[in-house]
Amino acid sequence: MFNKNREQLGAAHRWVVKIGSAMITNEGQGLDNLSIDAWVAQMAELHQSGRELLLVTSGAVAEGMKRLGWRQRPTALADLQAAAAVGQMGLVQAWESAFERHGIQTAQVLLTHEDAADRQRYLNIRNTLRTLLRLRVVPVINENDTVAFEEIRFGDNDTLGALVANLVEAELYVILTDQQGLYDKNPREFLDARLISEGRAGDALLETMASGGTGALGSGGMMTKLHAASRAARSGAFTLLAWGREPEILRRVAAGEALGTLLRPSQSPVAARKQWLAVQLQVRGRLHLDAGAVRALRTAGKSLLPVGVTAIEGQFARGDLAACLDPNGIEVARGLVNYDTEQALLLIGKTTRRIEELLGPVDDPELIHRDNLVVI
Repeated sequence: MFNKNREQLGAAHRWVVKIGSAMITNEGQGLDNLSIDAWVAQMAELHQSGRELLLVTSGAVAEGMKRLGWRQRPTALADLQAAAAVGQMGLVQAWESAFERHGIQTAQVLLTHEDAADRQRYLNIRNTLRTLLRLRVVPVINENDTVAFEEIRFGDNDTLGALVANLVEAELYVILTDQQGLYDKNPREFLDARLISEGRAGDALLETMASGGTGALGSGGMMTKLHAASRAARSGAFTLLAWGREPEILRRVAAGEALGTLLRPSQSPVAARKQWLAVQLQVRGRLHLDAGAVRALRTAGKSLLPVGVTAIEGQFARGDLAACLDPNGIEVARGLVNYDTEQALLLIGKTTRRIEELLGPVDDPELIHRDNLVVI
């Protein structure tokens, strides 16, 4: 199974490659143009072999910090936006120049979560990316840090890369980072830490092994990479976590060599609309469910009925996104509600036949219909 999965990586047609800030800026010393040229040379070979590539690049804030003479990543959003605006100029120029030397056209795409939250804009992004791939252009994608405020930020480019993998239904999502992959314990603290060669995306055991820390330059740690792998898996993508400075890393992955940590999807891809629901970050309400309702959602693919809801938090309107929590407070699903908060409060714990008694004739007896619900 292990060798078969690695061979499958080599045969992947559509790749999303995400490279972190520490890699691109050589730990904050400025853009590492030699490494950028080396990665692009490998991507150019993949591109010329007929594969489709999308590049998700970090580094705008880190490069801006270097140009502004800042040694520590700022915490104020306005400072982050200013650093991103300064650094984005050099970052996109570096990638464009490197690809141009191989005769490959690139396109800059800057996104915020607000773009993904709106269904029409989400579809427009997907259509644009797919058109660029059809034209054999490599999209160079980054979060639009210069305009995003906290409520509409992805927060890290690992998550953004997973969204891109979902958007284009990529087969492989490669995260190049400053670690060899996922270890069973923090390799910076334990000399006997063991590299995990392969696992299942979304496995809770793997999350217990991950360090949640972040570096001085980036915004995501190993935990965010595991969460990103789970998101990418919803559209069927494999995720590979690997050391970005491994010699010829992308060529060797394409050859099926066992490098880094491979996280495989554990279930069939979910429908495109449900992928869109899963990436939403702005949850308006929280619905607490009993054990029976959780089973109905997880194992039977049912809609959420009011009878299975025990409590409600937040203020939401019809059509807003709500999270569904199990009796332990862990999110198990999310979806678009058919009722506003006041109506939902009247209905919780009630059977379907009681709805019309309380609200009059209704079109949707479900609190969340299964077509508008995705299991997390």
